[in-house]
Amino acid sequence: MRRPGPLLGAAAGLVALLLAGCGSTGSAGATGATGAAVPSSAAPTGTLTVFAAASLKGVFTELGQQFEAEHPGVDVAFSFAGSSDLVTQVVGGAPADVLASADQATMAQVVDAGLTAAAPVDVATNVLTIVTPAGNPGGVATLADLARPGLAVVVCAPQVPCGAATQRVEEAAGVALAPVSEEGSVTDVLTKVESGEADAGLVYVTDARAAADRVTEVAFPESSGAVNTYPVAPLAGAAQPELAREFTAFVAGEPGRAVLQAAGFGAP
Repeated sequence: MRRPGPLLGAAAGLVALLLAGCGSTGSAGATGATGAAVPSSAAPTGTLTVFAAASLKGVFTELGQQFEAEHPGVDVAFSFAGSSDLVTQVVGGAPADVLASADQATMAQVVDAGLTAAAPVDVATNVLTIVTPAGNPGGVATLADLARPGLAVVVCAPQVPCGAATQRVEEAAGVALAPVSEEGSVTDVLTKVESGEADAGLVYVTDARAAADRVTEVAFPESSGAVNTYPVAPLAGAAQPELAREFTAFVAGEPGRAVLQAAGFGAP
C-alpha cells in the first residue's frame, strides 16, 4: 500500500484532532450517551425575595449585600413593613422566599397556615425605648411622663409587634397612654418624632440607635418586661427554595449575629 503524501498526512492529522476535540468533555460539562453536552451543576442565581420587619431594615440591607457578595448572580430584594402587614401579604399569596418578623406571634400565624418550609429560627431580641425630638423639648424623663396632658405621643398600632409590646409595658407599669396616632410600623413612629410632629414615641432601642442625634433617647426600666424575639423562616412555595434556606442560615449564623449585635439587637 502506498504511504500518504505530506499534505494528505497533515489533513488526516487535523481531522483526528477535531474529532478528539468534539469528544472531549472539557471544563464545560460531561458528554451524554448521544454525544450532547450535559451542563454541570451550578449554584442558584436570580432574585431572592425577603419580607422583613421594618425594624430590620438597616441590618438586613447590610446582610443582603454580604449575601450577594458571597453568591454571584443573586439579587436580594427586600420588602420592609410592619410584621402584621407582611403576614397578611404572605397568607394572601404574595410571592416571597423568606419572612423575618419582629415577634413570634406574627410568625406563628404563618406557621399555622402551613406556609413555612422549615421551623422558624430565632435570631435576635429587641426592647422598647422612648424617643423625643432632639434635645427633648418636652422634658420627658419617665414612661409615666408620656401620659401627661398636652403631650403628643405616637405609638405602634396594637396588631404590630411594637404595639403589642407597648401594651404589655403599659400594663406592667400601670400607665395608660392616650396616643395621638397609632402607626403601622415602628419606623413610622420614629419619622413622626424626628419631624417634630410628635413630642415623644415608643420605638425599639435599635431604631433609636440608628436615628443617632436626630432624636433623644430616654430609656425606662419597664421596657425589660416586653422583650420581642425575632424569628426568620424560609417560606413554602418559594421561587428560590435553596437560596431561602441559605439566607435563613446566613442570618442565624455568625455573619448575621455580628451585624445584629452591632446594631443593638440582643441575642435570642
